[in-house]
Amino acid sequence: MPVRPAETEAELEAHLRGICFKTGPPRRIGVEIEWLVHDARNPRCPVDPARLHNAATTLRTLPLASLLTFEPGGQLELSSLPARSLTECIESVTADLALVRPAMLAMGLGMAGHGHNPWHGPQRVLTEPRYNAMEEYFDRWGSAGRSMMCATASVQVCVDAGYEEPGPLGHGRRWLLAHLLGAVLAAAFANSPTSEGCPTGYRTTRQVVWSQLDPDRTLAPPPGPDPRTAWVNYVLDAPVMCIRAEEGPWHSPEGLTFREWIRTGVPRPPTQEDLDYHVTTLFPPVRPRGHLELRMIDAQSGDAGWVVPLAVTAALFDDPEATERAYRIVKPLAETAGSRPAPRNPLWRRAARGALTDPELHAAAVACFAAAQEALPRLGASPEVLTAVAEFTERYVARGRCPADDHLDALYAAEGDLIVGKDSQ
Repeated sequence: MPVRPAETEAELEAHLRGICFKTGPPRRIGVEIEWLVHDARNPRCPVDPARLHNAATTLRTLPLASLLTFEPGGQLELSSLPARSLTECIESVTADLALVRPAMLAMGLGMAGHGHNPWHGPQRVLTEPRYNAMEEYFDRWGSAGRSMMCATASVQVCVDAGYEEPGPLGHGRRWLLAHLLGAVLAAAFANSPTSEGCPTGYRTTRQVVWSQLDPDRTLAPPPGPDPRTAWVNYVLDAPVMCIRAEEGPWHSPEGLTFREWIRTGVPRPPTQEDLDYHVTTLFPPVRPRGHLELRMIDAQSGDAGWVVPLAVTAALFDDPEATERAYRIVKPLAETAGSRPAPRNPLWRRAARGALTDPELHAAAVACFAAAQEALPRLGASPEVLTAVAEFTERYVARGRCPADDHLDALYAAEGDLIVGKDSQ
């Protein structure tokens, strides 16, 4: 709750400028991984909220290095601490998973890596004031908000903002790189082609859901030479999702931007804590929180599926040679993207629908994965990580496929078997 006296608009702008891009040499890497929680015997059956609450209580007794949280629909999330190397990050999260998965199975619960729930519609299990207000806010734009809150999961990679100076690792170039490379990453790791058991027509339904939300808080800030100014204006001109209260429900005002809240002071003057909280309710595909938080990658299947997007992204952002190559590879994609912000521009829409069947995105992915594979040994990646990236590249990227294609192949094969069985009767 607010504890400081209200600041002026200029003071709050200065605060934002100071925290959005903490520049310096890239030294830290982090990852936030989400899973859909399901009944271990029957994934299609929604899990009772009481079971999820019991699971949360049990898991919080484990000696985890990562932060454990649950999303509104019961999705489990592990957020690593900032690690000094890719290897340290992977080892830390892997150790936590070795504790979490068996504990979940002991309670009859499984963890599935899908970008969007393939079995059933969104069902909210958390009733905290934040999520009540969030649901009320997003309902003004239709049903996509509830799907985002309760039926989506991702792998979010966090990289340092880079140097203040221009150059391959300068924060301005990394900011642009993140928005162009983001479409390539979304396509390469697309893993959510179905909803409630049916194909949606997209390889990453999760990305489509995000593109249907309130554009003032989910689209990328307008491009420009000064990312700080663009972000500050974006934050202050975004609508306020909720005004927190000590008691009772949180108010979800309609049409009130944070800048207007500062200037009017109604229903109460906002504080720096209110501004920091407001930032957590903004969901662009790349969010600067001192570091850069890349939010466009679908959750991945398997115990270690998350390692490949983490490794590839880290290589392309933290190895200077790979960063320069990646920038040259994706810069021509700006013409395809056009002037509309991600994820509503043509480049991101093509990534969501066709993924790597799109020739331009396929060519960019092949080149970027090659650059990453060359860079990973320089970052000290283990043989296991190198093998995982190589196998993913051969299985998917080289063939113009993504994990979603495996799910679609299995679905269509099952439908074909049903038709054959029916005809034989």
